[in-house]
Amino acid sequence: MGIEEGLKKLNLKRPLVVFDLETTGVQVGSDRIVEIAMIKVSPDGSIVRKPEKAGAEHRILVNPEMPIPLESSLVHGVYDDDVKNKHTFGAIAPGLVKFLQDCDLGGFNSNRFDVPMLVEEFLRVGIDFGIEGRNLIDVQNIFHKMEQRTLKAAYAFYCGKELEGAHEAYPDTAATLEVLVAQLDKYADKSIIDTRGETVGPVPGDMELLHEFCQRTKNADLAGRLIYNDEGVIIFNFGKHKGVSAVELLKRDPGYFGWMMKGDFPRYTKRVLQQIKDGELK
Repeated sequence: MGIEEGLKKLNLKRPLVVFDLETTGVQVGSDRIVEIAMIKVSPDGSIVRKPEKAGAEHRILVNPEMPIPLESSLVHGVYDDDVKNKHTFGAIAPGLVKFLQDCDLGGFNSNRFDVPMLVEEFLRVGIDFGIEGRNLIDVQNIFHKMEQRTLKAAYAFYCGKELEGAHEAYPDTAATLEVLVAQLDKYADKSIIDTRGETVGPVPGDMELLHEFCQRTKNADLAGRLIYNDEGVIIFNFGKHKGVSAVELLKRDPGYFGWMMKGDFPRYTKRVLQQIKDGELK
């Protein structure tokens, strides 16, 4: 099945932007983006790439305003010299906001990393990029739920192809979109019993249902430091207070709020924590 035919299975109600980021490291609160690639799929099946140029220029290099550690450069191939004369994220942010307006977001491991990192960069330059109401489609979560493995392996498994240029933003982005289409076809009528004895699948094409399918936990923030329990109460998901109601802990130990707000936590996590403290979230 070709990708154009497969895209019809997505049942898009608004555009879906599949994207990939390469970064200086994996700490959302302190690391920075060095490369971005995006592919937008519209409800009519048309595709728009950002940037639009062909070949190696299907990437946006970003000056992170900090040195890129060698160990990171060895993974994604972006070095300090490659980005020293490029625009900062703040310079390209307005164009990205326009490109992403009213779009759902998708990627590979995107719910845990790419989306939180993107939102963090927007907040860092003073743009409150809202994800409320957006469907977040994580191809890795579909893969792990239905086959229990890397993008390279997924591409070989679902598409029968060898991924050339792995860990480069555009090849990874294009492969992710192709894998998503293949997953929708493969799992349209398949269910499995997971390790908890629960039935998982089929994989839906409807975006709202696919958004729910891609969630491992129901996060209150993007990094998963604050999550909803089965009763719909926001609890801490890390450290010595894991499992404790955030509202109750902040009442009992207000110093914990100050510690988190001063700590190296993502800005979006701090934003949610402030909303809890202010009584806007429970």
